[in-house]
Amino acid sequence: MSENKENKPAAKPSSKPQSKYPVNMTETPFPMRGDLAKREPQWVKQWQERKVYKRIRNASKNRPKFILHDGPPYANGDIHIGHAVNKILKDMIVKARNMAGFDAQYVPGWDCHGMPIEIQIEKLYGKNLPVEQVQAKARAYASEQIERQKKDFIRLGVLGEWDNPYLTMNFGNEADELRALGAMLEKGYVYRGLKPVNWCFDCGSALAEAEVEYQDKRDPAIDVGFPFAEQDKIAAAFGLVQLPTDKGYAVIWTTTPWTIPANQALNMHPEFSYALVETVRNGETILLILATDLVESSLQRFGLEGRVIATCTGAALNLIKFKHPFADIDEGYNRTSPVFLGEYVELGTGTGVVHSAPAYGIDDFISCKAHGMTDDDILKPVMGDGKYASWLPFFGGMTIWEASKPICAKLEEVGALFKLVMFDHSYMHCWRHKTPIVYRATAQWFAGMDSTPKDGGPSLRETALKGIEETTFYPDWGKARLHGMIANRPDWTLSRQRQWGVPMAFFVHKESGELHPRTPELLEIVAQRIEQHGIEAWHAIDINELLGDDAPMYVKNKDTLDVWFDSGTTHQTVLRGSHAAQLQFPADLYLEGSDQHRGWFHSSLLTSSMLNGCAPYKALLTHGFVVDGEGKKMSKSKGNVVAPQKVSDTLGADILRLWVASTDYSGELNISDEILKRVTEAYRRIRNTLRFLLANTSDFDFAQHAVPVAEMMEIDRYAVASVAALQAEILAHYDAYEFHPVVAKLQGFCSEDLGSFYLDILKDRLYTGGTTSHARRSAQSAIWHITQSLLRLMAPMLSFTAEEAWAIFASKEALADSDETIFTQTYYALPEVVDAAALLAKYAQLRAIRADVTKQMEEARIAGAIGSSLQAEISIRASGDKFALLAGMDDDLKFVLITSQAEVVEVASAEQESVIVTASAHQKCERCWHYRADVGSHAEHPGLCGRCISNLFGAGETRRFA
Repeated sequence: MSENKENKPAAKPSSKPQSKYPVNMTETPFPMRGDLAKREPQWVKQWQERKVYKRIRNASKNRPKFILHDGPPYANGDIHIGHAVNKILKDMIVKARNMAGFDAQYVPGWDCHGMPIEIQIEKLYGKNLPVEQVQAKARAYASEQIERQKKDFIRLGVLGEWDNPYLTMNFGNEADELRALGAMLEKGYVYRGLKPVNWCFDCGSALAEAEVEYQDKRDPAIDVGFPFAEQDKIAAAFGLVQLPTDKGYAVIWTTTPWTIPANQALNMHPEFSYALVETVRNGETILLILATDLVESSLQRFGLEGRVIATCTGAALNLIKFKHPFADIDEGYNRTSPVFLGEYVELGTGTGVVHSAPAYGIDDFISCKAHGMTDDDILKPVMGDGKYASWLPFFGGMTIWEASKPICAKLEEVGALFKLVMFDHSYMHCWRHKTPIVYRATAQWFAGMDSTPKDGGPSLRETALKGIEETTFYPDWGKARLHGMIANRPDWTLSRQRQWGVPMAFFVHKESGELHPRTPELLEIVAQRIEQHGIEAWHAIDINELLGDDAPMYVKNKDTLDVWFDSGTTHQTVLRGSHAAQLQFPADLYLEGSDQHRGWFHSSLLTSSMLNGCAPYKALLTHGFVVDGEGKKMSKSKGNVVAPQKVSDTLGADILRLWVASTDYSGELNISDEILKRVTEAYRRIRNTLRFLLANTSDFDFAQHAVPVAEMMEIDRYAVASVAALQAEILAHYDAYEFHPVVAKLQGFCSEDLGSFYLDILKDRLYTGGTTSHARRSAQSAIWHITQSLLRLMAPMLSFTAEEAWAIFASKEALADSDETIFTQTYYALPEVVDAAALLAKYAQLRAIRADVTKQMEEARIAGAIGSSLQAEISIRASGDKFALLAGMDDDLKFVLITSQAEVVEVASAEQESVIVTASAHQKCERCWHYRADVGSHAEHPGLCGRCISNLFGAGETRRFA
């Protein structure tokens, strides 16, 4: 990143007069202020010009592969903070795996088809454009959006194959997606049928489960009576010879009045007790059928009084017919609704009787089909735009929402409305339009979850559930969540009624609805055309050209594939298709937000289960959503949105990266200006540590000056052992994709282990020792090893900073060998410290003692007894092992305690132990600032102590430990 290949101390002009007795204050071009926002864009440009990603690939060649397959963001709109979290997490994992010795390639991708882009085209150019224009404009729009997003992702320091990403709209990907559909059809998973599907009137299309969200909605909750039609059968069911009156109702409760015109059955639970209730309403005696447990609450709701005259089980009422409430006022409703038994009927609310409109409810549909109702028998008065068909009496042409009041009024008019109250409940909404959606029975293409494939093997549901068991989850609660969704989901609706999407390129018989017998062959012909010209080729194909004499009997299917099928088949179209050379199947990891258990994780699992009989991933990692500092969801109206572009432009992308790394992503990720301020402060501490390490190795050439570990001073060997222990812990966290413990330990090491202990002690030796002395070179050798380790450990997270430091730290030869980037490197192999465990234990004790001594000195300083710690002389009274430990440090104990003098006096027991701090009576050395008796003992250098004279002009002082 820097053109400075030499490690010479930078000449720094100074206004201070040059000391007659200089200390070894070496300099570094690594500035104290990162100035990241200003400098990072230059480094990004260098990475691109130098093709750093390609250099990493060259260095990683022939290593075992690790593949994180990118879940494609949607090509619409600028990236937000959630995108940044996602891409940074992926980048940290890929870089960490590369440095762990893998060939971890990263191919970014984009999801390009679907409704949101069509909506944008409508906004920009109006509705009702010809198909070919919609497709051309959508393709151009998606391309523009991709370039905008790509620029912002690259700015975050994310390395990848940006010049060759995968796009679901690439012609080859579109063709392979159609081939994947053909393979599933051949295997027997895909079928066409009438079923209620999630339907958005604004989209004019079916929706996937992942495109549905729940919001509160206010609806009329109504109790509606269905008049008796078979009085004799009702009497017999209740054990009566005859009914006391022929007028009566089975009363249902519903919050969807708009479904009443499409009613075709009633549902009762076979085992529930139902009561025949006699009551007087408007001066007339009538009978009501209600669940026995709900009689009291229902009568109270209706404002009626009554008595139970008989009871029976729901099973006794099976198949008894009741009239539609509007049967007597219009021939269009002159039909009966039989009782079909259903165990999904509940007693929580309502009357215990459920009305069934098979076109607009899943349970309703299944129940009616199970009782012999054909697709043609099912009434479907609601059109795709949400209006009733013109042929529906009373309500034709109205939208279902505006028809609620007229329907209730008509029920009131015929005496069938027993109660109406407004009811607030959680209801399905389109995630794009935020408008209510419905279940609507339409002819769609499905992937059958429970149908047996042609090879007689396990069902799609069974295969997918087995795939979940074989997948590792991070965090592990994701397993139960995905399992529950797969275990309970209905058949997958594959088809959509859109223009900008991969076509389900089938030729369907006009009369039978069957596919053309040459479908596999025809699909391949179409796929080859799409490979050359994109999905636009399907619209251009002349049916006569492909089908010849069969053409008059067939039509081109107009449906497109669910956009979740697009991204869900990228394991086929990308891992085994467009980027097979770079990637591999199955991927080692899929990583996305927690909503993708019902999205990309889900669709990818289903498609791979159909195509490959296994999951497309070995592991799934889930991250939470970003919220503000108070845990509130971000919104422009609240003014709490944090844009990644703004953070990068003001604080720097490395601050954003450090925030991501330091936050536990398994839950919600909090961000605010205050939080970023704290992250910036943490970054500053890490940077200052790096600056110290770089400055104090700037006159050190490892090839010439290195001291072997066995010959290092003891505290230096301890420091190497300490960083080795840290590195082992951090690499274990990286292996488990845990970043916040890495940051915590890295910060703690820089601040406590290095800053407050080792480097604090080392300053005297580095600054005042002989420039080329063994003692100083030993210290430099240790911090050289530490820096080699730390730069690599922080590189996946603080990518810009690590690269900046590497260019300064690495020797000219090492920089060339690394191809001028730290990201070609693997984690540093630290030299073995033979007595590492003993050293770590020893210095843990010394640190504890030092902390106690430091506390005593601070109290003396506050009392005015001493100024700095070097003005203190320490006498430690110690017993047993503690005395042996301290006495064993000999004269070097004063360096560990950072005092001018330290003595240890043995006492008999721990109770007698103490620390005595006194101010030194000696003079202060003008060079090392130690207070010593021998200051001024050399006539030519009256301001120096004996050790400085030795270090400057003699053989140098002797140190053993510190």
